[in-house]
Amino acid sequence: LAHQDSMGNGSTIRPGEVQRMSAGTGVTHSEFNGSRTDPVHFLQIWLLPARRGLAPGYEQKRFPDEERRGRLRLLASPDGAEGSVTVHQDARLFAALLGEGEVVTHPLAPGRHAWVQVVRGEVEAGGERLAAGDGAAVSDEPSLSLRGVADAEVLLFDLA
Repeated sequence: LAHQDSMGNGSTIRPGEVQRMSAGTGVTHSEFNGSRTDPVHFLQIWLLPARRGLAPGYEQKRFPDEERRGRLRLLASPDGAEGSVTVHQDARLFAALLGEGEVVTHPLAPGRHAWVQVVRGEVEAGGERLAAGDGAAVSDEPSLSLRGVADAEVLLFDLA
């Protein structure tokens, strides 16, 4: 996915990479398929910032498959923990690559919620089977476990 913006950033976002762009007080941007022959598949996720008036910002990082295989890898957080991109909200985004039968578990602190988004493959969450494109909200649970049913890529949002 090719990206251009009025802050002077221009890049290509490849599989395994995360781009964080904050429009803040104003920016123009475009994303488009940079290939004339290969299809592009991406998720554009919007999180409203905790406060208004932030300066525009841009960040892009690569998270290799081996860092996500069979475990939840932090991709985005309010403080850039563990090399994640920084978001201006009380939210944490994790990603995992799960093979058949692999399980990852994420604890949820009291009052927090989770959103699961299946990018590809199939997972089981709380006894429910989810396939590519499916999402599920979880609240009032002490933890969330995800089990790979078929090779899967999944995103887990830990939200206030």
